[in-house]
Amino acid sequence: MLESLLVPTGIVALAEIGDKTQLLALLLACRFRRPWPIIWGIVLATLANHFAAGAVGNWVAGFFSSTTLSWILAACFAAVALWTLVPDKLDDDEESHLKRFGPFLTTLIAFFLAEMGDKTQIATVMLAAQYPDFLMVVIGTTLGMLIANVPVVLMGNFAADRLPLALIRRLAALAFAALAIYAACQALGFVGGL
Repeated sequence: MLESLLVPTGIVALAEIGDKTQLLALLLACRFRRPWPIIWGIVLATLANHFAAGAVGNWVAGFFSSTTLSWILAACFAAVALWTLVPDKLDDDEESHLKRFGPFLTTLIAFFLAEMGDKTQIATVMLAAQYPDFLMVVIGTTLGMLIANVPVVLMGNFAADRLPLALIRRLAALAFAALAIYAACQALGFVGGL
């Protein structure tokens, strides 16, 4: 059970650094200069988004044998590892209309939408398929998002220019690659099943 919490927390915290939702957190912090409504918006948006993603992952896991699921997860983790190496940027349409609803509602809506199809949402689906306790996975992925985004919100512009984003992207890609290798080893029967 602890693994269902700690692995998703670490993976998502690494993957989120330099991600477009982290850039969005920075943008919101600079525009509104009110960190707590932004942080609460991130918490609620992430919980809602990742709960849905975790439920999908948990549901999909029931359709496949553990070996087939391990191969699918290995391929997906490998793809996300490669995707993680590509730097994200905030789309222009996500930047517009940010002040319309105030810091909390703007953050809630923007974060929920920005996470749709994002690598951390895909990772949540895969992690929930891999670990039996999807609620712990959702809590872990949400904690990972907060570990990566709350400091950005609190420090604003200061932190963004000082982070070694290329190195962090490589570390996140290595973490996803390690999960891909682990899932492949599960499929081959070298390590315990799901």
